[in-house]
Amino acid sequence: MIIGLTGSIASGKSTVSKMLKSAGYPVIDADLVARLVVEPGSATLAKIIQAFGKEVISENGTMNRAKVGEIIFNDPAKRKILNDIIHPAIRQEMLKQRQEFLLQGHETIIMDIPLLFESRLQRLVDKILVVSVTEENQFNRLVERNGFTEKEARVRISSQLPMSVKEDGADAVIYNNGTIDETEKQLKRILERWHGDLKKQ
Repeated sequence: MIIGLTGSIASGKSTVSKMLKSAGYPVIDADLVARLVVEPGSATLAKIIQAFGKEVISENGTMNRAKVGEIIFNDPAKRKILNDIIHPAIRQEMLKQRQEFLLQGHETIIMDIPLLFESRLQRLVDKILVVSVTEENQFNRLVERNGFTEKEARVRISSQLPMSVKEDGADAVIYNNGTIDETEKQLKRILERWHGDLKKQ
């Protein structure tokens, strides 16, 4: 069973991902893969330089994420150019890692994909698990944890699909508004149910 884990910024998805890792599940992390595919010397990084110029490269040869973020954040056309370069490379690498885990005999694999819905990657997984949070909690975490201004927090929240849309597309939802303990209990219940359903098939 391939489980797609997703959420929104400050929803607590990373916390759930760590719980799954601790429980022994192999986790393919789209954020780590995104860094891997743009390493110095990669074909993907060469395409990014071609599209945005050498100013997006740091002195040490790595991609300057802050600079790229500035360029694409308020420009949907440029964001699309970047996504069209990066997303196929990420998808290819994630599928490669998934295949490696399957060959190692793992029956359940977690694909941790923050933009699963936005990138239309639902077909890569058998089940979708969404970590959800109220917008108020999301906003407070962004301001307190990340030190964002109110405006920065609102811009980041509104740049993603609404939580309600993600919940509608999920096979199960973890509501991460309470304690870590409550979140872990929800996760265990969902996994037990899904593994039970698999055995019945």
